[in-house]
Amino acid sequence: MFDAVARRYDITNTVLSLGQDRFWRRATRTALDIGPGDRVLDLAAGTAVSTEELARSGAWCVAADFSVGMLRAGNARAVPKVAADATRLPFGEGTFDAVTISFGLRNVVEPEAGLREILNFGHTFAHALESVTRYRRYQHGEAVAWGMMSAALLGHEVGVTPAEDVSRIVGLVRRIGPLPAWPQVSAASLIEAMRADKKARRGKLRFVLVPRIGKAGTYDSVELKAVQRVLHFAPRLLEAAGGLRG
Repeated sequence: MFDAVARRYDITNTVLSLGQDRFWRRATRTALDIGPGDRVLDLAAGTAVSTEELARSGAWCVAADFSVGMLRAGNARAVPKVAADATRLPFGEGTFDAVTISFGLRNVVEPEAGLREILNFGHTFAHALESVTRYRRYQHGEAVAWGMMSAALLGHEVGVTPAEDVSRIVGLVRRIGPLPAWPQVSAASLIEAMRADKKARRGKLRFVLVPRIGKAGTYDSVELKAVQRVLHFAPRLLEAAGGLRG
């Protein structure tokens, strides 16, 4: 199907998004904060129009798409191209510093096989924050923003996430804008809410943590004391970074 529409695919996306697709591509490049020396994989890249935008940063960017026809339609774009399935990528671990996907996510038959863990990053904390505040304090994205920063700190606390990646994650999330402040609730209340989360197994907490930006994994052996420490110092540490609403 995609081979058949390859020639007009880009203009179709531009029309359907009312031209916002161009802005989204530029915003993605800016948010990633990539540059020379960085390696980026652009999944479901189609004709590589998004890959070309990412490459303007000076990073080495690879376009991957399962449609050979789409990749051929982007032959004029001078970026590396690979025919590949997003759920069965032919790359080893640690090959890339960042991974992006845009319109193509809707076409991944089993997204959990590809990006499910990355998409769940921060959600254990986020769902707990939403629960203890009765879903009245945060928009979902705001809770996830707090959750991603907290998960990054937890990852560092247990020796999974490097300090420089924690700083980068917190910095990127802060660019979203002011967040409602952390609620005045106990760590015990948040942990209780986490145990009720759908990702928990028989009351055992499970967290999605990032060994590096662009790579995520599920960890179900995180010590409770580490979670308690993060819930104790994370609010004050992250609030000190600024960007809060009352």
